[in-house]
Amino acid sequence: MSGAERRAQVLGIAAEEFAEHGLHGASIDAIARNAGITQAYVFRMFGTKKALFLELVRAAFDRLTDGMRDAAGSRSGLDALSAMGAQYYDLLADRTNLLLQLQGFAACGDEEVREAVRSCFSRMWDTAAGITGLEPVTVKSFLAFGMLLNAGAAMDVEHVDETWAEGVRTRINAGLFEHITAAKNR
Repeated sequence: MSGAERRAQVLGIAAEEFAEHGLHGASIDAIARNAGITQAYVFRMFGTKKALFLELVRAAFDRLTDGMRDAAGSRSGLDALSAMGAQYYDLLADRTNLLLQLQGFAACGDEEVREAVRSCFSRMWDTAAGITGLEPVTVKSFLAFGMLLNAGAAMDVEHVDETWAEGVRTRINAGLFEHITAAKNR
């Protein structure tokens, strides 16, 4: 296996481990064992456990932000927001990616993690705001609904047959945001 292939293998295994156990609960020993390598080799590739975690968290946020940007294409305004929202919803099916983002938020008690997650969230905000050209209150509402979808996906509401779960998993249409403007929300 080439160095790049081994690195990709370890990242995949580590993504599952960190998604399930978080920064402090994940085991480098388990990652190394599942990859068939030593802990020392994992540390040689990534430096520290936190560096590996941060690489995975950044990549999880990047997949979401880049997916939203790509979905918007050349659209702007509510049309772009609608395309971004549909892509956001679809990307939640990648449970590992979703849980890595949530583990990033959960580890924000650590200053270095907090700064990395802030940077990732800033990029997501700037992407949504820049592409759509919509007011901050509209972007805020869009991302707030996204956080609710994240919570629902983490709770696996797709498999809950209750009214509240049906409400959480309802797709959000861009028309919902038409009335959310700075002029109407002072």
